[in-house]
Amino acid sequence: MRVILITGASSGIGAATARALAAPATAIALHARKNRTGLEKVASSVRGAGAETLILEGDLAASGTARSLVDDTAQKFGRLDVVVSNAGFADRRPIGELDRAGWDASLATMTSAFFELAAAAKPWLVKAGASGRLVGVSSFVAHALARGLPSFPASAAAKAGMEALARAFALEIALSGGTANCVAPGLIEKDPDAHVAISRDRMAQMSALVPMGRYGRPAEVAAVIAFLSSPAASYITGQTIHVNGGVTL
Repeated sequence: MRVILITGASSGIGAATARALAAPATAIALHARKNRTGLEKVASSVRGAGAETLILEGDLAASGTARSLVDDTAQKFGRLDVVVSNAGFADRRPIGELDRAGWDASLATMTSAFFELAAAAKPWLVKAGASGRLVGVSSFVAHALARGLPSFPASAAAKAGMEALARAFALEIALSGGTANCVAPGLIEKDPDAHVAISRDRMAQMSALVPMGRYGRPAEVAAVIAFLSSPAASYITGQTIHVNGGVTL
């Protein structure tokens, strides 16, 4: 059995990733901060594809939560092969308006949580050998900061930190055959009832800033995460793969 942990799995990219990875002989631990209803819906879909599920809740900004997610998953299923770190949020406040509390919250929820997930999962991923996978969901905001695109300074710093940590982790587990990579989505469609950091009218206008002329779909990002989690990606490590319709060209 292959065991997978996905944080931020109740909607959007996380939910799409769970659906993409769901299969017989697979167990997927689904995490959200507090969206139990969303998790239950995703879990039902995953079970329908033949996979086992575990529902987990917790605030990743709190120290120790990420480790608990890893421990609970491994205790339930006896192993852990793949960790997908997807949870996060966008803080659009510019430098000068962004306060220290907001800055710290972004780093805690994304960079520090990614660090804790990696540290806690490391023994399990090494034990998994060539099946061990760590995938962090970064963002175009760490790479594209002009041309009318929205700027998220705290989010950009937090995501850039994730990418650097993934490269360091890739080196540390390389001899085991495991890999660590990031996926950096561009402008991606939100679920109809999801919170958005900018208005939906503005989102429509920003489609013109994408060379392909449209927002991406969560399933398009999930497909790349699923690939990086697969045996086919066994020689790809320490990389950030962009899924953005050309936004960072």
